[in-house]
Amino acid sequence: MADVTDVTIETVETDAGTARITWHRAKKARLVLAASHGAGGGIEARDLVALAAALPAHGVTVALVEQPWRVAGKKLAPAPKTLDTGWRGVWPALAAPGHPVISGGRSAGARVACRTAAELGAAGVLALSFPLHPPGKPESTREQELFEVGRAGLPLLVVQGGNDPFGRPGEFPEEYGPHVVVPHGDHGFAVPKRADITQDEALAVIVDGVVQWTRSLG
Repeated sequence: MADVTDVTIETVETDAGTARITWHRAKKARLVLAASHGAGGGIEARDLVALAAALPAHGVTVALVEQPWRVAGKKLAPAPKTLDTGWRGVWPALAAPGHPVISGGRSAGARVACRTAAELGAAGVLALSFPLHPPGKPESTREQELFEVGRAGLPLLVVQGGNDPFGRPGEFPEEYGPHVVVPHGDHGFAVPKRADITQDEALAVIVDGVVQWTRSLG
């Protein structure tokens, strides 16, 4: 099994501003998972932290990407077009190690990954807490972004909390690929204390599901 060799930070200039990559490198990497944060938080999200800690031991280097607006200390995320511009700008650095790159992210970051994966040549898409619709507004669906991943023939893994108000697992059509369901999890994969699963067990569900999926990619 490969081990983490180091954690390094790289800044990248993009047309949307300065982005930052925190690399969690595997000694014998076969894949890179590039993952960005959502519109309401950063790379300290519990799922991103858990994946960065666990995946390098399975040959997957994890690159946690902070969009320029976060690096600049702004409170509100810019428009989707600007987020896509920032993601495109960091992609050459993500691909530089020479391994296939999985494009991923949580919430708004998952949407960016879906929208840009085909044009960037991603090896697959990891969508954590994909916001299928605003809470209480299932008619305002963002299903098309998932559809585009499938139309491009790219592997897609959706990881969703069982109680995510932005889209519960049963709302996602089966044709969009495999799902990992975190029982009782909300949009941040937090589980209530009364649940029959602990927070650590919930994170293990995410990690185990992603590890198994990455093995199928090479």
